[in-house]
Amino acid sequence: MSTFSIFLALIVVVAFLLVVVVMVQNPKGGGLSSSFGGGGTQQLGGVKKTTDFLDKSTWALATLLLVLILLSNVAINTGDGTVDSKALDPNATTTQPLPSTTPLPTTTNEAATTTSDSLQ
Repeated sequence: MSTFSIFLALIVVVAFLLVVVVMVQNPKGGGLSSSFGGGGTQQLGGVKKTTDFLDKSTWALATLLLVLILLSNVAINTGDGTVDSKALDPNATTTQPLPSTTPLPTTTNEAATTTSDSLQ
């Protein structure tokens, strides 16, 4: 298992936890929960410090997610050093084919000229 795969798995787990923490939070302005009968007066679990914990955990998970994404960019496997495109390879030398110096054979189309003369 590569380092990038490990970072990818951690990013998915942290993103899922971040979504869960954000969904559990009680909106400050009432939000949609107050319009559906929530009232916004109940504290989650009856503890006043729960909102502080959820707020801090949201910031911590968001920061962790950003750091993991930046570190995973460093861990991306770039392969064995070969470049697929010669435009991106600074050491590649490309040669353009030279134009042909031999004249093209000319063909006379006598049948076309005779038919056009006979139509007149």
